[in-house]
Amino acid sequence: MEIVESVLAGKVNKHLVSLVCLAGATAVGLCGKDARLLTTRPSPDAGELGFVGEVARVDPSVLHPIIASGYIPVIATVAADETGQAYNINADTAAGKIAAAIGAEKLLLITDVSGILTDRDDPGSLVKEIDIAGVRQMVAEGKVGGGMIPKVECCVRALAQGVRTASIIDGRVPHSLLLEILTDEGTNLLA
Repeated sequence: MEIVESVLAGKVNKHLVSLVCLAGATAVGLCGKDARLLTTRPSPDAGELGFVGEVARVDPSVLHPIIASGYIPVIATVAADETGQAYNINADTAAGKIAAAIGAEKLLLITDVSGILTDRDDPGSLVKEIDIAGVRQMVAEGKVGGGMIPKVECCVRALAQGVRTASIIDGRVPHSLLLEILTDEGTNLLA
C-alpha cells in the first residue's frame, strides 16, 4: 500500500497537476488523506484484495477555498480509516461522493469505452440519455455489466444525493469533455 500511495498521491497526482497547469488552468494536488477529505473503511473484499477501501465519510471543507479561488483540485483516491491505515478507493466512487458533498451540478466520469449501450456488443447502440429507473432496469436485465456497473451505481448515488446530472463519457473520443460541457448533445447523460 505504501507503493500504491507513493505512486497515486505522488507521481501520478503531480503529473496530472502539471498537465492541467500546462493547459492554462491552475490545479492543486491532494489525496483523500489531506485534511481528512476522505475517510475510508475496508471494502468487504479487502481480505482477498488487500488494502481496498470504501468511502465512509467526505469532509469537503478543504475544497471550498480551493474552488472559490479558481483552482482545480486533482484528488488521488488514497485515504485513511479512523486508525490511520491507508486504503486505495475506487476513483469513480470517490468522485461521486465528493461531487455530492460539494453540491456539484454535474458529475463527469471519463472511461475508455463508449458508455452505456443497449447492446454491449454494439458500440452504435449508445444510450444518449436515461433516467435512474431506466438504468436500473438495464442493470437488472443484464444489459449493463462488468466495469460499467460501478460507474452507473456511482452516478445513481450522486444523483440521489443532489447532483443534477451525471455523464459517463468516452475519453478516447477527441474533445469528448468539451463536447459534453459545451454542446447540447453531449455524449452520454444520466439524469
